Amino acid sequence: MSERKHHLDGLAVGLLIACCLFWGFQQILIKTTVGEVPPLWQASIRFVCATGLLWAWCAIRGVSLFGRDGTLRAGLLAGALFAGEFCCIYLGLRDTTASRLTVFLYTSPFVVALLMPRVVPTEKLHGVQWAGLLIAFVGVAVAFGEGFMGHTTARQLRGDALALVAGTLWGLTTLVIRGSKLGSASAEKTLFYQVAVTAAVVPFLSLAWGEPWSFSYSAQAWGSLAAQTIIGAFASYLAWMWLLRHYPATQMASFTFLTPVFALVFGVVLLHEPLTVQLMLALAGVAAGIVLVNRKRS
Repeated sequence: MSERKHHLDGLAVGLLIACCLFWGFQQILIKTTVGEVPPLWQASIRFVCATGLLWAWCAIRGVSLFGRDGTLRAGLLAGALFAGEFCCIYLGLRDTTASRLTVFLYTSPFVVALLMPRVVPTEKLHGVQWAGLLIAFVGVAVAFGEGFMGHTTARQLRGDALALVAGTLWGLTTLVIRGSKLGSASAEKTLFYQVAVTAAVVPFLSLAWGEPWSFSYSAQAWGSLAAQTIIGAFASYLAWMWLLRHYPATQMASFTFLTPVFALVFGVVLLHEPLTVQLMLALAGVAAGIVLVNRKRS
């Protein structure tokens, strides 16, 4: 498929739901592994291995990663933004709760919706679509509302600020990809810039944070790391880059609101966390928002 589509079709919706399902499950994987493997060291292992895996994949399939095609500057910028996003997420988790961080992180679709029309005029959202985006965000905020109860400290506000920066960087990464020559580059090369730059940056941050490095972990921890690497940092991100090349980024962005809600659902199913009215309202709100954002104009 070489042409760009103006609306999400069945294939795109299926891939987006599958990606969001795994990204939600991935939060459970990280949560259950972080007690054994420090978070930034987890990310280091994940992205170093994903870079090697992607390189091997491209070598087997004959996909060029280092040919001159005018994508170097944009690729390095996208990689730096991607790495910065993950650094802000992990640093933010030191200072604020995961629920607060999740809500602020998922302001990213608003960054895409606000700025994407300046890059790609055909991706401008209209009134009903903006309403859908807001409804989906409110659904996420409702789901994680308990994390906003109680006194807010200066340290927590710092973590919230880092989460907002992370969400902004995520949105800007999407803009760089769609608004540069990366938009016509292979999905593999676009992803390679991001995972390779992150693999070069995050280990230094892990060392600066003083995390202990080790490879003596349980089979369960290694299974979690393998899933985060092979399915998360490789397969799902590769699918996302392919989708960005062929479908409207503003419509795709609305689907990312499913990720934190799926994470809560997996928490209920796998970790036996309580099923609350808030979660059911959040699911309904996010679903309604996605429908409105992707509604075709008559």
